[in-house]
Amino acid sequence: MKPIRFGVLTVSDTCFSKQNQDLSGPKLQECIRASFPDASIIATRIVPDEKEMIKNALLEWSSQGVMDVILTTGGTGFAQRDVTPEATKAIIDKEAPGLSYAIISKGMAVTELAVLSRAVSGIKNKTLIINLPGSVKGASESFGFIKNVLKHAVAHVREDRETIKCDHKHIRDLSPSKVKIHQSAYRNRNSPYPQIDVDVALAMIFEKLPIASVTECVDISKSLCRILAEDVYAKEPMPPFNASIKDGYAVKTSDGAGVRKVRNVVAAGDVPDSARPLDDDEIVSISTGAPVPQGADAVVQIEDTVLVQASSDGSRELLVEIKVAPKLYQDIRPVGSEITANELVIHKGDAITFGHIGVLATLGKVNVQVYKRPQIGLISTGNELQAPHEELKPSHIRDSNKLALLNLLRQYSYEASDCGIAKDNPDSVKKALHSALAHYDVIITTGGVSMGEFDLIKNVLEEDFNATIHFGRVNMKPGKPTTFATCNFEGKLKVIFGLPGNPVSAMVTTILFVIPALRHLENSKQKSLPMIPVVLGEQFTVDPRPEYVRVRLEAGDNVLTAYSVGNQISSKINSFINANALMLVPSKLVHPNSFKKGDILNAIMLN
Repeated sequence: MKPIRFGVLTVSDTCFSKQNQDLSGPKLQECIRASFPDASIIATRIVPDEKEMIKNALLEWSSQGVMDVILTTGGTGFAQRDVTPEATKAIIDKEAPGLSYAIISKGMAVTELAVLSRAVSGIKNKTLIINLPGSVKGASESFGFIKNVLKHAVAHVREDRETIKCDHKHIRDLSPSKVKIHQSAYRNRNSPYPQIDVDVALAMIFEKLPIASVTECVDISKSLCRILAEDVYAKEPMPPFNASIKDGYAVKTSDGAGVRKVRNVVAAGDVPDSARPLDDDEIVSISTGAPVPQGADAVVQIEDTVLVQASSDGSRELLVEIKVAPKLYQDIRPVGSEITANELVIHKGDAITFGHIGVLATLGKVNVQVYKRPQIGLISTGNELQAPHEELKPSHIRDSNKLALLNLLRQYSYEASDCGIAKDNPDSVKKALHSALAHYDVIITTGGVSMGEFDLIKNVLEEDFNATIHFGRVNMKPGKPTTFATCNFEGKLKVIFGLPGNPVSAMVTTILFVIPALRHLENSKQKSLPMIPVVLGEQFTVDPRPEYVRVRLEAGDNVLTAYSVGNQISSKINSFINANALMLVPSKLVHPNSFKKGDILNAIMLN
């Protein structure tokens, strides 16, 4: 299915007049990018609470044929000027009441005030229009209630029968899970999975996963951090002409020093007079980057000259003294001195940096072939989890892992999609995994991989999806129950990382295993994040397992000194706030005693 194209329309008198800042519109854009990383936000706009202006904006966007979904925010309340639903009703061809009902009914589970919503949803031409509340919380919350059905809704509006058929097949095929929760007294008390070291786990990941072979063409403006899938050659020399390095005068070295006549001026971008070469005792005023005129073989910087005579109005130099005899080719960049024609400039397999993009722009290479990246989906598991924007229920916690992981991946240039929260029962876990496997190449789950009665990820993967668990325990702290699995789903290899539910464990194992796996899948030369030596600024105790400690590195006299950020328990996600590195503290088997201040260990930078 082609990416969904969105428009976000903010309806607000005060935002339109700039009395207040629009917060809901940008928040919706953030939600769209998090849930649909390949989507395009075609347009955004703010209009006042005027029915005709709202109608005109909706008609303009829906008639262009480039917008799949228009999300409005604001103007759905009971105030006299709240007319967004009326404007929407006036222009749509047909209503989509189920979407509005979902927003209201699910909203009532959060607050009974949701019953006051007057939101309208409908279709105009080939565009789906959905009214959302005007508050930041209400808009993002309501979007969250319907986001999982938007792809299917857009497929219907587009009449994309292949996608519709595929979605319906997934629904029909989703039978109950084969996994049965055992009586708690007879559950497993010892893991059946051997505990392996981190380097062994990484080697296994690289062995089991294929290297990218599929490529795609992207604009260089969107190529940062991608892996180049072609060698890039220069079509022309750079510079394509003899260019001046300084502001000054183009001269003939044979003239030496002395007073010279200024023929004319050549600025960057000018085409020099080529009708006749430079005469003896004649010079041309020249700017940095300008083409050196024919006959000139050096440039003298302006600091080495003296004005002798100017025109009566001061607009032109007539005579200038060259104080220092020039040397041949001084301050000239010859043709092809930086890049020769047909030269191999950038190599296949390079990770594209801002420097690469600058060179590509210089060469006029505006589109490049890069290795295609896997699509990534994130699933949280747990009966106790709620979305961060919801009012907290008794005995519940907010799902911090999802947003933290989405942004951790983004920090390393990867985009992922939110695949929701699965409850701690086999059917819910199977449904979430089935939906994610249908749409994504790499699935990351958090929670449900340990030894608890309701830790179901491994069992559901094996029994319902015939997945191979390559490892299910790693000799590390935090992150011991980290799981890596693969399966064949509808003829395609799918990769699953089952990460622990504790926030710190999820972050650490993403850095150690998921990022290297994603880099491997796109053919990156640098897979694992590099480790650097650091000096301990205090004593560090040792654990029976190798421990990845969150530390703060401070720069000193040519050294980085590591300090603990405090309590290292795996549930304390705020320990990452002050940490800028993960430091590996070897186990007691390797180093029985604590490490002392001044000792040297290795650390991974967190940026």
